[in-house]
Amino acid sequence: MEFLFLGTGGSSGVPMIGCGCPVCTSQDPCNSRLRPSGLIRVKGKTLLIDSGPDFREQALKYHIDHLDGVLLTHTHFDHVAGLDELRAYYLLHRERLSVLASEVSLHDLKRRYDYLFKEKSSGMSLAAQLDFDVLEKSRGETTFCGIPLCYMTYEQGGMEVNGFRFGSFAYVSDIRDYPESLFEDLEGVKVLVLGALRHEPSVMHFNIEEAIAFSKKIGAKETYFTHIGHELEHEKTNAALPSGFLLAHDGLLLELNDDE
Repeated sequence: MEFLFLGTGGSSGVPMIGCGCPVCTSQDPCNSRLRPSGLIRVKGKTLLIDSGPDFREQALKYHIDHLDGVLLTHTHFDHVAGLDELRAYYLLHRERLSVLASEVSLHDLKRRYDYLFKEKSSGMSLAAQLDFDVLEKSRGETTFCGIPLCYMTYEQGGMEVNGFRFGSFAYVSDIRDYPESLFEDLEGVKVLVLGALRHEPSVMHFNIEEAIAFSKKIGAKETYFTHIGHELEHEKTNAALPSGFLLAHDGLLLELNDDE
């Protein structure tokens, strides 16, 4: 199994429009961050986590010419604004694409993107053709595109967000408030992708210190931070982080053992 970081930036991306700070003007490519998204390749399947506003650029940059399915964490703009870019895969392969999402996310998508749920008229539709698999509970296990996984629910600013676990690898972004059961869901995770916005406190995200404490409570061996704001310079921040913790960067590829 492998996991590719397609984007590691916060909701505005880095550089931010109109900002001249040292990170936004940096020449280090690790400080250039598209909106958060990831690609999991496992057992011959390719699964996308979130389709944000930069997905077209990500797909072209990393040569993503096929997807088996999409997992949606939640419906904030930076995670679903590129949903209709998935139409490219229907036009290429003439197959509807499976999407895994919560009932709450599905309801919100129907409100925001009603045209995606209309019956396709005669001839080829230019809208994405999606089949939704709905998570039945707030936490549990399921099989999606033939791949077994675990899922969990927490909150960000009052919106329900889903995290996903494949073996001992887990993706938990956009986390602020959570139930204690989340530690049961993540018990035994060895490699954790976790949202951490900046050093200063945030009402919507973990800051670095909170994310470190959360990961230590889980006992993850390796933790990679994503959804990173422009306040964090890549090399400087990584040099100060404890062993086992790193800021991820766009294009970082994690090669995972079979049990991860």
